[in-house]
Amino acid sequence: MEQHHSSPVSRPRWSRSESAARVRVPAKDSGASAPPINRGSMVARPWSGFWAGLAAIVSGRAVSSATPAAERAPWERAAVARRRVFLALIMLSTAIATGLMAQTQPESSSGALQYGQMALFALLFAWVSAGFFTAMMGFVVQLRGDKHSLSKNDVMHRPVHADARTAIIMPICNEHVPTVFAGLRATCESIATTGAQRLFDIYILSDSNDPDIRSAELAAWAELRSTLGDGARVYYRWRQRRTKRKAGNVADFCRRWGRNYRYMVVLDADSVMSGDCLLNMVRLMEANPKAGIIQTAPQAAGHATLHARAQQFASRVTGRLFTLGMQYWQLGESHYWGHNAIIRVEPFMTHCGLAPLSGTGALGGEILSHDFVEAALMRRAGYHVWLVGDLQGSYEQSPPNLVEELQRDRRWCQGNLQNARLIAEPGLHGVHRAMLATGAMAYASAPLWLAFVVLGAALWLSGGLSAEAGSLVPTAMTGLWIGTLTMLVLPRVLGIACVLMKDEQRHFGGTAALIKGAVLEAGLSVLQAPVRMVAHTLFVVGALTGWKIEWKSPPREAEAIGWADATRRFAPICATVAAAAAGIALVNPAALLMLAPIGLPLLLVVPLSVLSSQEGLGERIRSRKLLLIPEESWTPAVLRQAWAYAKRPSAAPRWADVLSDSWLFNLVVKAMGERRTDQGPRGRARRQLMNRLATDGDTDSLSPTERMLFLSEPQSLEQLRAKHSVLKGQAFGRRLTRAGTMIAAHALAPSPRAATRTANA
Repeated sequence: MEQHHSSPVSRPRWSRSESAARVRVPAKDSGASAPPINRGSMVARPWSGFWAGLAAIVSGRAVSSATPAAERAPWERAAVARRRVFLALIMLSTAIATGLMAQTQPESSSGALQYGQMALFALLFAWVSAGFFTAMMGFVVQLRGDKHSLSKNDVMHRPVHADARTAIIMPICNEHVPTVFAGLRATCESIATTGAQRLFDIYILSDSNDPDIRSAELAAWAELRSTLGDGARVYYRWRQRRTKRKAGNVADFCRRWGRNYRYMVVLDADSVMSGDCLLNMVRLMEANPKAGIIQTAPQAAGHATLHARAQQFASRVTGRLFTLGMQYWQLGESHYWGHNAIIRVEPFMTHCGLAPLSGTGALGGEILSHDFVEAALMRRAGYHVWLVGDLQGSYEQSPPNLVEELQRDRRWCQGNLQNARLIAEPGLHGVHRAMLATGAMAYASAPLWLAFVVLGAALWLSGGLSAEAGSLVPTAMTGLWIGTLTMLVLPRVLGIACVLMKDEQRHFGGTAALIKGAVLEAGLSVLQAPVRMVAHTLFVVGALTGWKIEWKSPPREAEAIGWADATRRFAPICATVAAAAAGIALVNPAALLMLAPIGLPLLLVVPLSVLSSQEGLGERIRSRKLLLIPEESWTPAVLRQAWAYAKRPSAAPRWADVLSDSWLFNLVVKAMGERRTDQGPRGRARRQLMNRLATDGDTDSLSPTERMLFLSEPQSLEQLRAKHSVLKGQAFGRRLTRAGTMIAAHALAPSPRAATRTANA
């Protein structure tokens, strides 16, 4: 992609009002919206089913993707040893904690309550300890490094051949267009600074079904190509059939153009990546021919609300320990998060097609959370999946407020629970089976924690301690509290220690600001944890019972939550907690103290969610140098450009502009290509619409779905525009006639003085 920083022609595309900012565009279009199709196949292999897969594993008929011991590479032998130590630490700590927990239980006539609570405690403590020991391993990597992991330092000066062609694909669906294209423009310009733009083609893959948004996407795409120069290879593809969501959009690209490329980099709509990062990803793939997927560790940046700032800060200080820890014990059998990653196209097309799951319930049908499954399939095919923690220049946005975070989690919950059905799929590596399980556990742990609390309350309300057990409770309870708090707090402490040891505190506002910010983030996390637990519980119940999940794109712009909206969303939770507290107070008031750490945050969720969503509060905290991240102390050029472009005022086009603005109309028609779909159900629907318009004569009465029908076929759109012009001309003629009549009537009417004289006569 050649870079030319020529200024666009200064003809305004449209202007709906004198105050609206005018976006200026080139007078002519350059290049096709997509290259010629080079058709390939991406066939999905049917799933065996959980019970059939489990039977195959038990009987030994399942073929494992694990490498035989004699043929293992050094990193594979190291990974096996590390995982054994990891599991041993989890089991040992869980056994000790469960033994202490047994000593704190009150006596009860119900053994089911006691053993049920113990089983839940063991499972949940193992879950917590897995995260803790992962962070500890990440701390070791921070101090000593890891010779077995992939690193950009190994390939920084490696030349890249011209045949390593790479497609950068960005699937989008009803996104905030200015923000999306601002990030993409900054990414493209950063690529140009590396001198390697010849390697990369850019594809915007739209699933948008809003006619206004699609019109804005096309205008933004044309403006982007104009800005980058006539030689820019930036393409736009819109799907008429939105099957399988993002995974289907990526698969559609692979079938059409995947054969043209060795690699593809998948971006989210909020992704921003530097040219150096992208080029180093290609170098790593070239240096490791068995690498199927290389995942970066994207850093959250870009929002100013208190909620987003806390998430960004936690990701930079504590989150990188967990990232490096996963890298440490997963090595070449790692995660894929669905974006900001590079994929080897040929094996992806051959082995990573996603067949639907059997059944029609909430956990059946098309796979929603595709990334973990695609990583497992890539490893089953014999390719490696790497997480590379030192690839800097990979960015994303975190949700701007608690409500948007929970809406995102609601989508992910069903997908992760759905993926648990594939745990027994034959041929999957044990690590990827574990990742499918942990993905489900990330949400299933919430109702399990709630069940644990409920069982504990029931035991304390129904029983008491024996004399022997009562003498052991203080010691056991103290040990249990110390162990649990250590696992929850120590990763945060070590995250701060790593910043100080690497002398990075100046990027976080200084040592004092770093520590104060960590305390503030931890406090906010403690307050939000019960809300997440209850919300995730509802999501799990909804997913298991078939509660409909709406798969909407998260907002890319920060929006404050209003008091009325927060009250409407969280009032049922607050009312339930208040009623439960009143009931417990009548039976055993002392039990309220035990439940207060969970109950109080739930009662305060409305003001908490409103205040943490306000940008003003976030900016005031930033002005005090709290919750700073390095990208704010020293902003990389690619982020600085993306944020600057996103803030530029512009008047986005709408559906009406397609019919009234010649430049935009011609752009839309050209983007549709030579497609003719005047036959079949879509063609019949368009003809019926045209017949209706001939009767009522109002193009403004078309619904969004009807407008999208015209945006998918050029001949019908041309007919509609002609009809629109006639209707507007007729309306103008009627207005002109009415105006003329009024003028004539006014001219023929007698003056007031003459009328008075006539009346007197």
